[in-house]
Amino acid sequence: MKAIQINQTGGPEVMQLADLPIPQPKPSEALVKIAASGVNFIDVYNREGRYKQALPFILGQEAAGTVTAVGAEVHGEVRGIAVGDRVAYTLSLGGYAEYAAVPADRLVKIPAGVTERQAAAAILQGMTAHYLAYDTFPLKKGDTALIHAAAGGVGLLLVQMAHNIGARVIGTVSTDEKAKLARDAGADDVILYTQTDFEAETKRLTAGKGVDVVYDSVGKTTFEKGLNLLRPRGMMALFGGSSGPVAPFDPLILTQKGSLFLTRPSLGAYVLTPEDLQKRAGAVFGMIRDGKLKLRIEHIYPLAEAQQAHRDLEGRKTTGKLLLIP
Repeated sequence: MKAIQINQTGGPEVMQLADLPIPQPKPSEALVKIAASGVNFIDVYNREGRYKQALPFILGQEAAGTVTAVGAEVHGEVRGIAVGDRVAYTLSLGGYAEYAAVPADRLVKIPAGVTERQAAAAILQGMTAHYLAYDTFPLKKGDTALIHAAAGGVGLLLVQMAHNIGARVIGTVSTDEKAKLARDAGADDVILYTQTDFEAETKRLTAGKGVDVVYDSVGKTTFEKGLNLLRPRGMMALFGGSSGPVAPFDPLILTQKGSLFLTRPSLGAYVLTPEDLQKRAGAVFGMIRDGKLKLRIEHIYPLAEAQQAHRDLEGRKTTGKLLLIP
């Protein structure tokens, strides 16, 4: 099979298209013939070595396709997964490939009314937006949320969910095109941070009261100003670092700025059990099926063009979702 393999960490050039054997599923795994793989910043972090993985490895932690084989234990232990099922999964390495062997209890069946490409575009980023809006800081009607990278993959989904809950959404973006996308997704106010200081503008928009929560996937360049925008006992949900990691800081700062809460969540902790996973993925797929969550699949690349997909993602040239097709 064709796969994108990493033999050393580094820039996009370390991703190589390789011919590898089709993996054989272990007793508790299923073999998935991949129809589409999602491209995410966690793939960049793995490629760079920011998140350590044993070398060599196949990139990719989000994909959808069809089950072509199951391990010996799957029939008895994992109810409902069978050859021929359309499934999606995330947080299991190996998605940038034609086939992947995946723990069967981490597979989610794709419901009717949702395509494999939609499932691959939504299972990681959609569940991320879902846990942020419904669990990390459970939004309610009347709350005000500042969402950075509001036209990005998670951003557009999080804006929609927050809007549907009834929260006021302030989004930050870099271009007029991205501003339109954020507004169309339900953002009440959009700040072009390339033209306006987002801290000053957010203070103006909130009449100095600040926001209830900041959802920050950018990190280094936005974190400090974001803390300045939180109301007393507000929450900073730092869920990524596309501009680089945040520098170490003294937690006393949280006291001085109003007894703030800071969390650095990741999806894995919010889908710890198979039951958690099925419930959260089911909620996201249900929103897509019912038309309450619209996906923007901006660009589809052949698997062999994975390097370009990463360059585009890191260059902040993209909005919505990027997919690789084997």
